[in-house]
Amino acid sequence: MNKSIKITSEANGLQFIEIDNSLAVARIALQGAHVDWWRPRSAKHDVLWLSSNARYESGRSIRGGVPICWPWFGKHPTDDSFCVHGFARVIPWKLLESSQLKNGATKLILKMLPTDAVTKQLTYPFELVLTIIVGESLYMNLKTTNLSDNPFMISEGYHTYFYISDIENIKVTGLENSLYTDKIDNFNRGIEKSSITFKAEFDRVYSNTSNDCYIEDEKFNRVITIKKSNSNSTVVWTPWKEKAKNMGDMGEENEWRRMVCVETANTFENSVMIYPKLSHSIATEYSVQEY
Repeated sequence: MNKSIKITSEANGLQFIEIDNSLAVARIALQGAHVDWWRPRSAKHDVLWLSSNARYESGRSIRGGVPICWPWFGKHPTDDSFCVHGFARVIPWKLLESSQLKNGATKLILKMLPTDAVTKQLTYPFELVLTIIVGESLYMNLKTTNLSDNPFMISEGYHTYFYISDIENIKVTGLENSLYTDKIDNFNRGIEKSSITFKAEFDRVYSNTSNDCYIEDEKFNRVITIKKSNSNSTVVWTPWKEKAKNMGDMGEENEWRRMVCVETANTFENSVMIYPKLSHSIATEYSVQEY
């Protein structure tokens, strides 16, 4: 076993991979292959936001970090009884291998385990493998392979919660001139004219954009870079006070002000058709520049 990692268990029965190498520390829940914490040693502040009220329970998603949304993003297209954002984030995964890279980073490969809950919700045979590289940056690559004789369509994304100084102190750049669908404004569409700032609840899906994004945080004197590949959608979300209060697991009062979600995705018209015996991957990489 790689010396930079150890497997731990919590009292509630959930297992975690803890990573401690020369470049960074991180923790990954085997339920959902969910990175709930990652911090490069060079960073003054956390990069991922994790709710103080995050629920670590079997079959429940964790509020914060990097939830994996798959095989649908948002509500199920035809059945509202199915889990929002798909089942990948609440299903057990298995660590297939781990290795130490020459630069000191730790590479992990995880695979979703088949369960009865999975086969009830997606009848096609498939393989889902996640590669994670924990180092000065955090890299994730989610690979879907269609093992059936028919094509199937998925939507997908990394529903990543970033830790920030304050929601009204930051701006998100990289989506200028992109087409968006505004989920708060009855799914009306528009073009994003400039960088994004926040004064109220915000929930937009940006389509047909493969641009990298940046969270500029003057109070923390840093920029978080969100690189992506094989992703043509980006989702930007913050709940604001009333919604956060009603969600139950968003942490203490005003804790929501310290997070913003900028999500590498393929959804809406950018959903992906995967043909028999072929694979599709979506990747993202997070890094921090301080000044």
